[in-house]
Amino acid sequence: MRGTVTAFDEHVGLGTVTADDGTPYLFHCVEIADGSRTIAVGAAVTFERLPKLGRYEASRLSPC
Repeated sequence: MRGTVTAFDEHVGLGTVTADDGTPYLFHCVEIADGSRTIAVGAAVTFERLPKLGRYEASRLSPC
């Protein structure tokens, strides 16, 4: 899937990516594919949906 990082808090490592269809997905910094543990708000990304605790979260985020 494709989307944009719409929020990211480096101190807690949590963020939100909004898919191109408008659906928001939460993610944790360990899901950033390059291992950097940080990503800029506004960055265009590709990601996979990962089922977790009865909902979907973003996984394997990679900047486009």
